[in-house]
Amino acid sequence: MHWPAARCKTWALLATRRTRQLYRSRPLVGAWALAIATAAVFASSATAVGDPVLVGAGDIAWCGGTGDSATAALIRKIPGTVFDAGDNAYQYGSTADYANCYDPTWGAFKSRTRPAPGNHEYMTSGARGYFGYFGVRAGSSSKGYYAYDLGTWRIYALNSNCWAVGGCQRGSPQEVWLRHDLAAHPHSCVLAYWHHPLFSSGTHGNDAEVRPFWDDLYAAHAEVVINGHDHDYERFARQTPSGSLSARGIREFVVGTGGRSHYPFRTIRPHSEVRNSTTFGVLKLTLHPTSYDWRFVPVAGRTFADSGSTSCH
Repeated sequence: MHWPAARCKTWALLATRRTRQLYRSRPLVGAWALAIATAAVFASSATAVGDPVLVGAGDIAWCGGTGDSATAALIRKIPGTVFDAGDNAYQYGSTADYANCYDPTWGAFKSRTRPAPGNHEYMTSGARGYFGYFGVRAGSSSKGYYAYDLGTWRIYALNSNCWAVGGCQRGSPQEVWLRHDLAAHPHSCVLAYWHHPLFSSGTHGNDAEVRPFWDDLYAAHAEVVINGHDHDYERFARQTPSGSLSARGIREFVVGTGGRSHYPFRTIRPHSEVRNSTTFGVLKLTLHPTSYDWRFVPVAGRTFADSGSTSCH
């Protein structure tokens, strides 16, 4: 190839996930040089960034076991925002429980964790150990519920310890806040997590007290609810708050698999699609602008898995 006498030399920035190096390109001319170099930068950046990930579980840390260490090893390899679905530090959610049991394992991800409280957090008065450990990341200590955006999704961390926050019934402070925030922040895709499940085939079973949360989320066309409390993994089909199958319903995941222990299943509830009560692990959700992928990731040495994809309503 013969090049003009007046030549310009350009530099193209090639980016990868792990390194950014400056490579000298072959001589290019004028606008073509700028266009190609710019395209390389934008294409590599899009690949590196990707869509946001939300990963976590409930019923996690106990100084008398090693399950939380095994699940922490999984999260260590998964970039993204971490959720705690309650009962994060056994036995009492105390300052000592968080310092001695939770912090050595899942505490490694504290700066990227958005927690929700469980009933064991409130075994310490006012859930002081929980709020003291997470600080502002747990929301106001008088509430324990909050919302945030993750990519194009609106995420709600709610407090299902209803007795501690003025109830969960329609008209309660938390329900009114949730209903108003959903109206004020309309999103194509909405996800919420809290501790006690409305639907569960596990030992604790269904908890109707959180039905008003479902009513508000269903009215806003939410996609996903994540809970813990029962120490197992269960995935439900999309359903309404009353438990009827519906293409515009909410898919619920019970993910009480953070490491504390395993509970057996009792009464299998309608529309329960997948269940496992012997495997610790975490739920990983990749949140695309108009859909999501889910994958249950088991701890090392276990083979149970569950995965799929669904479009937002």
